[in-house]
Amino acid sequence: MIELHLIGIGTGNPDHLTAQAAAAMNRADLILLPRKGAAKSDLIDLRREICATVLTAPVQIVEFDLPVRSDDPVYLDAVHDWHNAIAAAWRAQIAAHLPGGGRLAMLVWGDPSLYDSTLRIAQRLQGAGLEIDVRVVPGITSIQALTAAHAIPLNPLAGPVTITTGRQLREGGWPETADTVVVMLDSGCAFDALDPQGISIWWGAYLGMAHEALEQGALAEAAPRIAARRAELRARHGWIMDVYLMRKERDDGA
Repeated sequence: MIELHLIGIGTGNPDHLTAQAAAAMNRADLILLPRKGAAKSDLIDLRREICATVLTAPVQIVEFDLPVRSDDPVYLDAVHDWHNAIAAAWRAQIAAHLPGGGRLAMLVWGDPSLYDSTLRIAQRLQGAGLEIDVRVVPGITSIQALTAAHAIPLNPLAGPVTITTGRQLREGGWPETADTVVVMLDSGCAFDALDPQGISIWWGAYLGMAHEALEQGALAEAAPRIAARRAELRARHGWIMDVYLMRKERDDGA
């Protein structure tokens, strides 16, 4: 039996870990840390820092190379193949380091339930004949970090919130009936596809980290500023994680 703990680590700041997350890490027999290549070395460095800060027990830590997603133009096919490859990498590490079973912990950026596929990959392990008990320790989401950084409420008064991706926003436009839209996994400023009239934006990158970057304002004037800053930050760090909230003006002023 493998007891798999998926632990939300917020945006990578050790101060964002919950007491439950720290306890789960210290009870683990093995923590797996994925390496995502030299361009994203900051990501594993942050996971190493979290382990060094939080662990007080002699937990085994193993690093492994995460498979790279293919450039298959059919997006969902590429993602399914990638998830299968990641599940195979997990199985290999489990066989090598927990052959008799035990507690395995994975540190998941943000929250394992929100635009993250770790739970789907874990289901592939269960379907491959491994006896796995999956447990989730929730963490701070990037949405919480964004609204806190800008000191704004997530929703307008009595209004709904739609959470979507950059791909969906670019292909489908502003979601119908939405007052507020939160956009995640945007690889290229999808807000440029919108008519900016009456829309405000609050944007954040590397939230909770030392090089956190924030921008806000009317979309018409903020969009070029965000695009330029995003490009500069990506060139400087080799990667970027950002999220943004947009809100349309309402007739009632809420």
